[in-house]
Formats: sequence, structure tokens, C-alpha cells
Amino acid sequence: MIIDGKQIAQQRKEELRKQVAGYTKQYGRAPGLDVIIVGENPASMSYVRSKRKAAAYCGIGGELIQLPETISQDELLGVIRACNKKEDVDGLLVQLPLPEQIDVQTVLEAIDPAKDVDGFHPSNVAALWLNDPAVVPCTPLGIMALLEESQTSLEGKHAVVVGRSNIVGKPIAKLLLDKNCTVTLAHSRTADLGAICSKADILVVAVGKPKMITGEMVKQGATIIDVGINRTKDGRLVGDVDFDAVAPVAGAITPVPGGVGPMTITMLMQNTIACYLKRINK
Repeated sequence: MIIDGKQIAQQRKEELRKQVAGYTKQYGRAPGLDVIIVGENPASMSYVRSKRKAAAYCGIGGELIQLPETISQDELLGVIRACNKKEDVDGLLVQLPLPEQIDVQTVLEAIDPAKDVDGFHPSNVAALWLNDPAVVPCTPLGIMALLEESQTSLEGKHAVVVGRSNIVGKPIAKLLLDKNCTVTLAHSRTADLGAICSKADILVVAVGKPKMITGEMVKQGATIIDVGINRTKDGRLVGDVDFDAVAPVAGAITPVPGGVGPMTITMLMQNTIACYLKRINK
């Protein structure tokens, strides 16, 4: 079974579009999402275009703020502070990666937690683990939605998460734990990684290494969620999973592209709407 993230994302966006239309009529304004991008990294520009396109489709307003690669950290922080103060902006994100002269953590901490639609602010990271109200990072939310739509049973299953970032690995491990999975959190240098992965009923891979997961590393009938986005020398996008080798073994698998990526953007729209409602009703 191929888990078609593109189709599922489109269905979710249709629902969000209807919600936004109703909220706009009820509250007198649409949700607003500002996106800041520094430089002209081609991959980042592509991601930003996709995010802005999804926002426009859902009826979400806001501004794309393009800044030069040479901007200083203080200048960028000034732009963020200005966005934090805008009453018609409910969500704010800074597209990663950033130039080397800018400290990423300082930038993430500068975003108003109430507008942190990416869920990267330390207060949101901490709240997630404390089971307090939090903005959950978009990719883990998208993964959970894909598992739900594919009717993958979670309770009592063994999930292996390969990747330990605060963006994907750690939060998806927490969300799976909350669904009563037994979770093993590993990384690309884990000893005997193949043996660990081969025991997984659900395998989530997010390390950025093309075709790292091969067919012999996968349990027959397992659900495989490939978060990796890697570009080959000839320009093709491939995941962290060797799709051709793993698909015949897996019970369900996400493709790259067309799997997790579209759902991540859709969950960004969902987070923006949630932040909007919280600000409207505070």
C-alpha cells in the first residue's frame, strides 16, 4: 500500500479552506501567516513557494518577507520583532537553514511562542513533553495524520524512529508514545541499526541520507514513513528509504516526493488556524 500524502493533504486542505471561510465571516478577518526567508537557497525557495501557495488556497493571508543572504543577526531579529507585533499576523516562521553568521537557536527563541506555527520555540518543545498545550511541529503532526488515514493500528506496536532532531525525531517519538506505542529512538550511527529496524512494526526515518534503509532492514508488513528529502546528482528527489527495495516488503510506505512533504505543509496551515483561533478568543 502506497500512502498517498498528496491526496490526503488535498482532502485536509479542502476542510481547512471551508473552516477559514467560516472563521473569516465570523471574526471579520482571515488568519495571517508571515514567512521570512533569508537568501535564495533553491530548496528553501521551493518550500516557501509551496507554503505560500497552500496558504492562499486555504484563504490564509500574510506576507512573504525576503531578506538578503548578508543580513546581520540583529537586523533579522528586528524583522522578527516587528512581525511579532503585527495584530493581523497569527503565525510566523523563519525558513531554515539560515546563513552561517546567524545563530538558529537565537532566531527561534525570538519568535513569539503564540505565533510559533513551526513549534520550534523552546517553550513549545518543553510543553509537548510535559503534556501541556503546545504547538506541535508540522512534520510529526503530518506523520500522525498519515498513520491515521492509512488506518495503521498503533496501540501496542513497536515503533522505531531513526533521527533525533527536535523537528522530527524527538516529537514524533513522543506522539507515538502518547498512542501507546513502544518506541525506540535511534540515529544513523546506532550500532546494529539494521537489526533494530527489522523489529519495527512502524519505522519512521528522518536523517537525510539517501537510501539508507534497505529491504533487509525492514520487517515484513511494516509501515514505513520516509521523511528524508535528498537530491541526487541528476536532480531527482529521493528519500532515506530505498523505495524499490523496501516497497515489496512493507505493508504500507510513503513515497518521496508525495508522502510526508505535502502533509507537513498542510499541518502548517492547521497550526496557523489554531494560533489564530487562540489569539482571537484570548
